[in-house]
Amino acid sequence: MPKPLPLLSIPHPCRTKKIPRILTVLLFPIFLSGCLPYLFHLGKEQSSIILGREKIEDILNLQGLDLKTKQKLNLIRDARNFAIGELALNEKGGFEYYTKLDREEIGWNVSASEALELKSYTWWFPIAGTVPYKGFFDHKLALALEKELQSEGYDTRIRAIGGYSTLGWFSDPVLSPQLNWSDHRLVGLVFHEMAHATVYLPGDSTLNESYASYVEEKGVEIYYTKKEGETSSHLQKFKKEKNRREVTLTLLKKYAEELKHLYASNLNKENKQIQKQNIIKNFKEEVIQKKLVPEEKSKEFLTREWNNEDFLGALRYHSGEFSFESLFIQSGNNFPEFHNRVKNLFDLPPESREEFLNKKP
Repeated sequence: MPKPLPLLSIPHPCRTKKIPRILTVLLFPIFLSGCLPYLFHLGKEQSSIILGREKIEDILNLQGLDLKTKQKLNLIRDARNFAIGELALNEKGGFEYYTKLDREEIGWNVSASEALELKSYTWWFPIAGTVPYKGFFDHKLALALEKELQSEGYDTRIRAIGGYSTLGWFSDPVLSPQLNWSDHRLVGLVFHEMAHATVYLPGDSTLNESYASYVEEKGVEIYYTKKEGETSSHLQKFKKEKNRREVTLTLLKKYAEELKHLYASNLNKENKQIQKQNIIKNFKEEVIQKKLVPEEKSKEFLTREWNNEDFLGALRYHSGEFSFESLFIQSGNNFPEFHNRVKNLFDLPPESREEFLNKKP
């Protein structure tokens, strides 16, 4: 048995790069005491969301329900049924309920990475395992953590949370801010979050998010093709967004490789920082050149500060498209078999899963 690490080597038990599995039980009481304020924050807000939820069926039967809410809730109900019946997703993945929030955003995730390495900063939590983000329902708490991480020299980013899954532990409701989404994005949200409740490997966020994104995109395409046909306006909007995203991701991967080569070079830190900014500048200019950002937002895009976490964050959700598509075809376009084959990846070592996600056509 490995010798336990000295307690002083874990300055913040709720924020550690990685704890060896053998130490989890030994350090859990310390982890819990260090995280109690944070866990209380999450528990309080999650309890409020669960206690405030109402059955979608009951809301749809209310007199005087506005047309928009009625249309969106009917769409969510239909997408959930499709997810279970056609995509073989876990029925415990939620979207049976609705909760109205008193804020415009659901919450905020804080992410960080090394400044001169494409390596995510990670947190460890029970059940979820190691994850490259920490979520808050209070924006001020998110800002405080970001400031702390920045003071330690990390690249950081705060992102509004579009949706999240409790992995089947609760029947997660649709939340009021989500009703402002376009129809095809709302359908995609249902598929994405229900996918997390179907297949999830604790500690491998890139595999989890990329798998859920694949199911989301494949599901949306099948959903609208079956419901409305090839000429569906929703399907056309989805395909247009997908094409633009694929071009953007190609650029992200291209410049991420340039950053990797830079960080692995023998240049000193000062020169690496200079070259890093040049690479990011070139990336932005190519994005504008290819008109991947609306003209009215191009100035804002060019002036916005980019860093390593922006590259990592995008690739975290969109890696392995070719590999997942190949796996789906090998599964005979059969979703239950596909989900099982993704679960088989859990038995592979991390290096092999990373290789799977990085395969190219």
